[in-house]
Amino acid sequence: MAWVVLVLSGILEAVWATALGRSDGFSRLGPTVVFGAALLVSMAGLAYAMRELPVGTAYAVWVGIGAAPTVLYAMATGTEAVSVLKVVCLLMIVVGVVGLKLV
Repeated sequence: MAWVVLVLSGILEAVWATALGRSDGFSRLGPTVVFGAALLVSMAGLAYAMRELPVGTAYAVWVGIGAAPTVLYAMATGTEAVSVLKVVCLLMIVVGVVGLKLV
């Protein structure tokens, strides 16, 4: 159960990171509310998962799961440039996250 909660929390990390960027310094209400709610639930899920999983592994997986979709979304919406090297680096993050789960 801890792994499921951790993955969902990592996805919510991508949500709050994206909402933070769209909030324009907390000047836009909608993205600011999404940021706050996703942040709270994401952190609570990370804390829950850390009760069963090692801190270093849980944190690295949470960050990796959050970072990859955040960058992919930014690339898909055109706010971040796409390059082969960036895609390769994102794939390395995903492989690292899967590796941490397997060992």
